Amino acid sequence: MAQARPFITCHVLDTVSGKPGANISVKLKLVSPSQATTSHWTATTNSDGRVPAWSSSTDMNVLVEQVKSQLDGDEQMIWSLTFDTESYFGKGKTFWPEVELRFAAKKEEEHYHVPLLLGPWSYTTYRGS
Repeated sequence: MAQARPFITCHVLDTVSGKPGANISVKLKLVSPSQATTSHWTATTNSDGRVPAWSSSTDMNVLVEQVKSQLDGDEQMIWSLTFDTESYFGKGKTFWPEVELRFAAKKEEEHYHVPLLLGPWSYTTYRGS
């Protein structure tokens, strides 16, 4: 049986080479509500610059459903994605040794995709689909 798509996915595009950012370590953490978990998830981007699955003993989708059921009104989950960009570019070859992206997720949503467009001296991101 195929595993359900994670609540949060991401990918990296190296804007200098115009190619996917492969083999970049990524850490995902639920920041708020902080009492929900101390767990985090890790992954490494594949050859297409994408995170195909997250590693953790905690099933992200199960946790997300539990947290969603406890949120009040317009309360949102705050998530953090941290990309190890220095390992990708090389020590001293980037202004950004790591890039942390924090974003708010609404309980009504079923999926979030967060692309990172990355260069050694700049980066940008957006809400993907």
